[in-house]
Amino acid sequence: MTNTQITLIQIDNYGPWTVTPEPRREVDLQTLQSRLYADLSQLFGNRDAYVFFTRFDNMIAVSNGVDMDDHALVQESVGNRYPVTMSLSVATGTTPADALGTATEQLQDAGSAQDQHRREILRGRAIDEEYRTDTDLQIAHFDVNDATEKYTDQLNEFDTFIRIEQGYAELMRHMRRAHDSLAFFVGGDNVIATCPDLDAADYQEAIDHVEEAVGVELKVGVGRGKVAADAGMAAKHALEDCRATGDDVTIAQ
Repeated sequence: MTNTQITLIQIDNYGPWTVTPEPRREVDLQTLQSRLYADLSQLFGNRDAYVFFTRFDNMIAVSNGVDMDDHALVQESVGNRYPVTMSLSVATGTTPADALGTATEQLQDAGSAQDQHRREILRGRAIDEEYRTDTDLQIAHFDVNDATEKYTDQLNEFDTFIRIEQGYAELMRHMRRAHDSLAFFVGGDNVIATCPDLDAADYQEAIDHVEEAVGVELKVGVGRGKVAADAGMAAKHALEDCRATGDDVTIAQ
């Protein structure tokens, strides 16, 4: 069994802010979003957590080991440095999808994302230390087979982008529906997923599904850990084993 802690990060009243007192330049909005993501990645990463950007005004962190005081400090840091504030909702579950569902409900109960009076909400609870284990998280690192040879060195860059995004979208959808997992594109041809307690057959099934549906071939390394950084690094090493052996799936021991 896994015990995943998820933090939903939501910029407060962001939509109305982008057009008040008049529409803001898109380049300025993109700069703010990218800088905020980079800062959050570092703030949570310094605490061995992972942050994924999703839609940028909403982000998701795999935050095992980050307690509520840590969340408050992250929230305060952002509030001191940016013209926008953010709300955080923390929840746990035996599957990542369950944890995110609870976190989402907690934040929705506090008010709309476009409610100007809902500011810097911090709700939920972190996993108590006594209930944490060294195998709480399962992280899977997917990679497209021979992406450089098949796509980057052969196709127009935008066509390459389309192919990679098709593979990611199908994998993301399938992992969510079939396995209650949350999968995120992290650049290049890489996708990182936080998963419940899946076995090699489950991952092979997901890889086969994506190849059949959109023709994109994948491999995956899987790791376990107490925090996202440990599980993710184990997954990276397992992925390197896939590259060396030619296997589709390697689960770190």
